[in-house]
Amino acid sequence: MTLFNQKIETLLDEDAPDFEISKFLKESYASYLKSLEATFQQTQGKAFLVHHTRKIDLFLSTIYKVVLRKMFGNFQPMRNTIPIALVALGSYGREQLCVHSDIDLMIVYSDTPGYNIKEIIEKILYIAWDGGFHLGHRVHEVSELPDVAETDITIKTALLESRFIIGSNFIWMQTQRQLGYIRKQKAGEYIRAKIAEGKKRWARHPLSMEPNIKECPGGMRDANLAFWLASVRYNSSKLRELVGDVIVEADYIEYRSALEFIFRVRAALHLAAGKKEDTLRFDLIPSVASLMGLHKDSAQKAQVELVRRTFHALDNIRRKSTYWQGLFAKPYLYEPSHITPLRDGRIEPGIFRCKNTLYAKREMDAKTIGHYIKLLTKEAQNTPFKTDASFNHLIDHTSVPKTKGKQLVATIRQVFYTNYSASVVEALYAGGKLKETISPLKRIIHLAQLDGYHQLPVDLHSIRTLEFLDQLNQPFLKSKFQALDRESRAMLKLVALLHDAGKGRTRDHHIVGSNLFKAYATKLGFTPALIKEGMVLTLHHTRMTSTIHNQDIYNESTVSKFVAPLKSRKILDMLFILTYCDINAVGKGTYNAFTDRMLKTLYRASVEILERPSIVDETVKRIRKERLLKKRAAFKALSRSMQKKIVSIESNLFFIKHSPEEIIDIALRAFEVRDYALFIDSKDTLRIEIFRKVPINLGYLLGKLSYLELVNMEIFKLFDQIKYFILEFSNKIEDDEIPLLQEIVHNAFDMEKEIKLTKPAIKPGEITIDCNHSQSYATMHIRTSNQRGLMAYVAHEFDKEGVDIASAVITTSKRRVNDFFLIEKSGNFCGKKEALLKKLLKS
Repeated sequence: MTLFNQKIETLLDEDAPDFEISKFLKESYASYLKSLEATFQQTQGKAFLVHHTRKIDLFLSTIYKVVLRKMFGNFQPMRNTIPIALVALGSYGREQLCVHSDIDLMIVYSDTPGYNIKEIIEKILYIAWDGGFHLGHRVHEVSELPDVAETDITIKTALLESRFIIGSNFIWMQTQRQLGYIRKQKAGEYIRAKIAEGKKRWARHPLSMEPNIKECPGGMRDANLAFWLASVRYNSSKLRELVGDVIVEADYIEYRSALEFIFRVRAALHLAAGKKEDTLRFDLIPSVASLMGLHKDSAQKAQVELVRRTFHALDNIRRKSTYWQGLFAKPYLYEPSHITPLRDGRIEPGIFRCKNTLYAKREMDAKTIGHYIKLLTKEAQNTPFKTDASFNHLIDHTSVPKTKGKQLVATIRQVFYTNYSASVVEALYAGGKLKETISPLKRIIHLAQLDGYHQLPVDLHSIRTLEFLDQLNQPFLKSKFQALDRESRAMLKLVALLHDAGKGRTRDHHIVGSNLFKAYATKLGFTPALIKEGMVLTLHHTRMTSTIHNQDIYNESTVSKFVAPLKSRKILDMLFILTYCDINAVGKGTYNAFTDRMLKTLYRASVEILERPSIVDETVKRIRKERLLKKRAAFKALSRSMQKKIVSIESNLFFIKHSPEEIIDIALRAFEVRDYALFIDSKDTLRIEIFRKVPINLGYLLGKLSYLELVNMEIFKLFDQIKYFILEFSNKIEDDEIPLLQEIVHNAFDMEKEIKLTKPAIKPGEITIDCNHSQSYATMHIRTSNQRGLMAYVAHEFDKEGVDIASAVITTSKRRVNDFFLIEKSGNFCGKKEALLKKLLKS
């Protein structure tokens, strides 16, 4: 006898009051619940649920026995003669009771005089409630069970799962006879109602990144529904009783394996949450993965594996159980009115299309996968469609060759030329053959996206992206898509499906996906030009979204960098279409008015940049230099904020003219600047570098230095309001002249300093100004004879007019100067253009 039983016996011998017995039961039950985590480590899945169910049986049986001892003392009748039976219902009845699930208990009785039946029942319930057991209870006379089942479909369902716990075997035998009658009672009505209920359940609990493993498609409720229908149709107590005659053994094995995993997940969920919980929430995933002992060496791998295997199990249960549901319900769903639509929708022997759903004759022999892909592609030409579980089962039982011949490859290629390609792809997915048919998708089938943004696993998100492309209804983008040639439309569809195929690897999924696209598009026979375009789209498929959310899209440098890798209006158009479909596929409401406005703003600005190829070429060169820079160890050693500041320097010319090492050196010196910093190099010819955070009187500085021959000057805006000046002269100076130069530079930071300058002789036509260079900048070119003090005079006039030089390159060669200025429009330079020309040009 166990210590638990000994204590109960002691309490009964001492005639302890009910509340003391309840208190002991409550302590014992709480202690048992605390031990379940350790038990789970030893036995998981259905075995764990059975263990828990039987433990609850033991507790309730003890309560039943206690009540009988309390009521009858030493004169207790034989158990079978007391007309009461305790019956488990629901998951408790199926021996699938989870840790914190309600204990569904039914007490059936016969109201026989002399037994005080109602007092016995009340005492059982009160002791159980006071003992901490969360009962969902029903109390019925045996004779009233058929009438009760009539009142509510939920009650009838619960009764179908009845299991005897303890009490009178005579009452249980009477109950079983009533249950047999209930199963047959209005069977057709019940089956149709349960199938309709299942469809509503799917609508309420669609598959998501936080799946409700009980209610979502493929969840435990689908497994339950198959059992309920089998119970009514075949009077079976377990699905496995139908294996061999009705259910294919291989299908049942696959189904049971999937259900076993879901049992494990649900039990771990309850333990992790410490309460009843059927949703695999993000915050519970780490604990659930740990409890299940997945990938003990890597928590991240364990979490990804958990979600992936959960989706895989749900998909298997969905595929098998929905087919069986239709199979079991077939006699009850028949309507003579269905014959004509099915006959009219006959595609080929055994295959029908009715109300845009494809059906297959059950238990028909499968043909080749190529045959069904051709059939699906043809059906997808005019309208989209869905597939019934019968058709999914047919695809599920169709073999796919590992090595695909030219004919099958050509057949797969045609999927992307039909109007509603997603319908074909979804049919292959629903039949469990997508990863075998379109091999680049293999690694992303059921792959989790635990980023808090995506609402679906990668495979379903990819299919939805393609679906949005098929049914593109945004007028502007629809016109752009229709304007593409047939081959480009097919290529874009393939990109839509494969855009995330690179996920689930350690390398950047954009790069991996681009390579996967190249290999598969080559296999399908797309042209090299289209493959190159598709690779660009796959590589940059998040570029628009990332830019609008993380960059200043009203900054021309941002737009130039965004559009540089695209290079053409066609690719920009296709990227906008792909982005629209990709965002919409995330979930309802993700693509909103704000997103639409920002994407259109970026698109229009990009079109303007593409119309000026010189800017695009500059930006491409800059991006190449940035990539080299980011590979340098010295750059990687900088803080993240420093790195960000360096790559935020707007001037493309700064990056083009300097090596990665020079850029890092200049930036490091700039980070040390407070007001200004001066560097003088006089080893060969004179070179002056100035970093300034405070304003500099550039006209005064150049005027004071006009006794020297200026051959090159560069000005660049860096970061933190710092400008970088490089002044190069043809002269050599001695060391004793350096203090004078330092004094001149120091004085140049006095904005009140004046200097008399001689106006240079610049002829009309030697100055050209382009105010349409870009949205933010204008340019000015001076090409004239070299004149001492020319640059000092120009800078002086700029200072007086408040003209802000963003970048400048001044060069002298063969007695000619070639001066280029990039000027910010924000200072109204273009409005002052005519006045400046009058001051600069020779009258």
